[in-house]
Amino acid sequence: MTSAALVAGLSAIGVGGVAAAGRATFRAGLILQAAGAAGLALAGFWAVAAGADAGSPFTSALDPRFGIDGLSGLFLGTLGLIAAPALVFSLRYLEPTGRGRAVGALTGAFVLAMAGVLCARDPFTFLAGWELMTLLPAAVILVARAGDRVARNTVFVYLAITHLGGAGTWIAVLLLAGAGAIGDPSALATGSGLQVAVALTALVGMGTKAGLLPLHVWLPRAHPIAPAPISALMSGVMIKVSIYALVRVLVEWTGVLPVWLGGLVLAIGAVSAVGGVVYALFQHDLKRLLALHSIENVGIIVLGIGACLILRARGAEAWAAFALGAALLHTVNHAIFKALLFLGAGAFERAVGSLELDRLGGLLRRMPWTGGAFLVGAMAIAGLPPLNGFASEWLTLQALLHVPAYGGAGDAIAGALALAALAATAALAVFCFVKVVGLVLLGPPRRQAAAEAVEAPASMRAALVVLAAVCVALGLVPGLLFGALAELAPWQASVPARAGLQLPGTGTLPAPGIAVALVALTAGLWLLRGRRSAAPVPSWACGQLVGPRLAWTSAGFTKPLRLILEAILRPQREIVVRYEASVVQEVTYSGRVPHLIDENLYRPVVRLALAAAGRARRLQSGRLGAYVAYLVGLVVVLLAAARVGALG
Repeated sequence: MTSAALVAGLSAIGVGGVAAAGRATFRAGLILQAAGAAGLALAGFWAVAAGADAGSPFTSALDPRFGIDGLSGLFLGTLGLIAAPALVFSLRYLEPTGRGRAVGALTGAFVLAMAGVLCARDPFTFLAGWELMTLLPAAVILVARAGDRVARNTVFVYLAITHLGGAGTWIAVLLLAGAGAIGDPSALATGSGLQVAVALTALVGMGTKAGLLPLHVWLPRAHPIAPAPISALMSGVMIKVSIYALVRVLVEWTGVLPVWLGGLVLAIGAVSAVGGVVYALFQHDLKRLLALHSIENVGIIVLGIGACLILRARGAEAWAAFALGAALLHTVNHAIFKALLFLGAGAFERAVGSLELDRLGGLLRRMPWTGGAFLVGAMAIAGLPPLNGFASEWLTLQALLHVPAYGGAGDAIAGALALAALAATAALAVFCFVKVVGLVLLGPPRRQAAAEAVEAPASMRAALVVLAAVCVALGLVPGLLFGALAELAPWQASVPARAGLQLPGTGTLPAPGIAVALVALTAGLWLLRGRRSAAPVPSWACGQLVGPRLAWTSAGFTKPLRLILEAILRPQREIVVRYEASVVQEVTYSGRVPHLIDENLYRPVVRLALAAAGRARRLQSGRLGAYVAYLVGLVVVLLAAARVGALG
């Protein structure tokens, strides 16, 4: 069943990608790709449920092999679950023009590349799929934004950072292959230098692609300028494929890691979670805000992985499996609600022509289906019960609470700091999406384009509604999936499968009961209200007429927090006053919150690299004699080195 559905799904995506390149077969090709993605979802989740291990086992040899087990099945199922609605969304989002057809074809190739990484059972296939997964989104952006210089610069930064940082992935995989440890964790001695080197290089290489701080700077640049379906796949799935690789290496192939490595992973997760949500708060572009929230949620996932590593090193394997299950559940949940939000942002951009928060407003009335689905995604990412984001964050909280119970004072401090980071992240995420919902969906339209917005076409609405329904379903019965995810740990673990999360030693989260209570409360308030409605009364604005200039702005909403964090964030502002005859005529204000890691770490490095390249360029004189001199000098140096070696 698993193999047949997998082969059929991959074949349909490949054929559909070719068909999407043709004008007459464009939409048929997208439909075929969506059907193939549904096949991937079926194959993947079937493997999780059945514990299937189809195909060849893992090998350290450079012989191409493919297969699927429970862990790769989970991520493959998530890929199909996100790709299918994203491709349906593309039916009306992409136009059957040259660029649209190219994007449709490349989307299929992108899905196949990610599936290749997940199904790879050898280092050669894994690394080949990894590189294709990196390059194809860049190609899509360049095609979709042909002639856009900013897009070209962004793609350059994306490729440069992911390849420089991604060297860690190559080093980790090749070290594992050299030691024969791919699929055989006993090949690495616990605490050995090789084990530590593999873990650290994997953390750098795979963490770069996942968007962990401080290797994240490509992510808020690349995701916002990609077409909405590609943004959904990049944020929803591509960075999760990096999480898959990280779990394979840190949890499975390297065996039991030292406690300090688990603490390092926990610290990186905490910094990424808090840093991502803080910088997201001060964004004024919706897609860039959503991209930074991906960093936040990857940080939450890595918090779960860090807790898993610490608990396993301390011998608490049951709770280590619990922490791993929490991380995997949040991986799936984030993929779903982040894809929903990016697709919703794409629908808003098509309807309004802008994603600047201060130019939107009132879209819930104008676009009720799209706005309603986006609202569900916003509540899910903010961690509100009884939706799926709350369930996995609650489980991560429970896992972190058990970190101090099995170690010493160091574990207690690490667990407490991680708990504080998770709590702060959850609170700031609610604050951020109150801002987003208020400025995008509620209130009066802030521009004429928002006032004239019309509902998205049926295929786009259907994709959004399906993802919103999955957010609700996984929030109501998270325990049915969580038990299977905890059992994916490479050691014996068993968690009972229940609709809610009434698990021993964790407190109780009766998600279905919470949902019923909320529905009953809402219905009761609705009945009490009856036919009465509040009289329309203008807002009080100290006697002034209420106009668009008095509306809340994104910067105004977050200013109190910006003032509190001023010593850390170092906001920049500029005020220009224009006078005529000593009378103020106009005051212009501009302000921004600079990205400190970008400006204080990466920009100096880039300046030094460009300066060094400028000096090195002088060697390219264009004169044949100079090049011959270089070659002669190189030969002399090599001969001298060989002579010294022979004498030694």
